[in-house]
Amino acid sequence: MSEPQIRSFIAFDMKNDNVLNRVAAAQKLLMQTNADLKMVETSNIHITLRFLGNINPEMVDKIYAVMKNVKFNPFNIRLSGLGVFPTLNYPRVVWAGITDGAKQLTSIFEQLEPQIHELGFAPDPNGFSPHLTIARVRTGANKQRLIELVTKQANYDFGIIRADCLKLKKSQLSPNGPAYSTLKEYCP
Repeated sequence: MSEPQIRSFIAFDMKNDNVLNRVAAAQKLLMQTNADLKMVETSNIHITLRFLGNINPEMVDKIYAVMKNVKFNPFNIRLSGLGVFPTLNYPRVVWAGITDGAKQLTSIFEQLEPQIHELGFAPDPNGFSPHLTIARVRTGANKQRLIELVTKQANYDFGIIRADCLKLKKSQLSPNGPAYSTLKEYCP
């Protein structure tokens, strides 16, 4: 019998309570629009660098070896502004923007991507856009109120986090939402 697949991704965790409190405050504002949103639990907030999907357990060490090839020094990330993907007319994801640290995150993604591809993963179809997902839009209910809030809060300041350890995370889906755990951690 084959081992179960592991749903996984590479990310930086959020370890700043002040920033997480600001995320929760922004989520409260979003809820006041009465849009049909699924909030990301603050305990699950992270910056995804590369979603991997389902992997075999033997891939964990190979992915970790790729992570250890990435060159970066710990750096600060400023989270600022609310926005949506893919467009204001068709919001599916509500995000916190990344200003300071975006170039470093992009560099890390660009180092990871060709090595991940060599392991047999297809290229990331969406490329990389530095952001922090804080809510998902379920339906178009009260979309206009959501758009107005996002536009009004385009400069919302979440604060600064430190990106110091790149993590290979496991995502276990359940009826209550996903639960994340760290499989491997690389701290240069």
